Amino acid sequence: MSIEIVLLQPEQPGNAGAIGRTCLCAGAHLHMIRPFGFHTDEKSVRRAGLDYWPRLAPKEYVSYDAFLAAHPGARIWYLTTKAPRTIADVSYADGDFLMFGRESAGIPEEILAAHPDRCVRIPMAPGERSLNLASSVSIALYEALRQLGYPGLESEGHLHRLAWQEPAGGDA
Repeated sequence: MSIEIVLLQPEQPGNAGAIGRTCLCAGAHLHMIRPFGFHTDEKSVRRAGLDYWPRLAPKEYVSYDAFLAAHPGARIWYLTTKAPRTIADVSYADGDFLMFGRESAGIPEEILAAHPDRCVRIPMAPGERSLNLASSVSIALYEALRQLGYPGLESEGHLHRLAWQEPAGGDA
């Protein structure tokens, strides 16, 4: 089981790096649609200290149309501050794609208008512009995973040196 994360023309390498790490930890696949505001060649990735990038193995596409052609029939949720429905108003399924737009402009309105039933937003305080892209990906991805029961993820945490003890007398 997996949720697919799609970055449409990401601009900031720090966001892409944080999103990549989130995808790796959440068992999600990362897809990135060009152009990027940074380089993803081996030398650039190594210089940025992204030692996990080779394990992440993000898929890259030359355009939005190339992405669509590579995934015919894919169920894509378009994340935008403009949507009437929230990320909690829809039901996610295994293999769904969550698409996020550029930091400076979001997903083009032509794409959003073509898919009104697939546009969702993260609730925010009135009058605020938007969340950071990496934060938005984390919030939406984990809502989808929560709905699916966190497939393939660890079900409990472990202390490094000690063991968890049951609270005396039941719940704490």
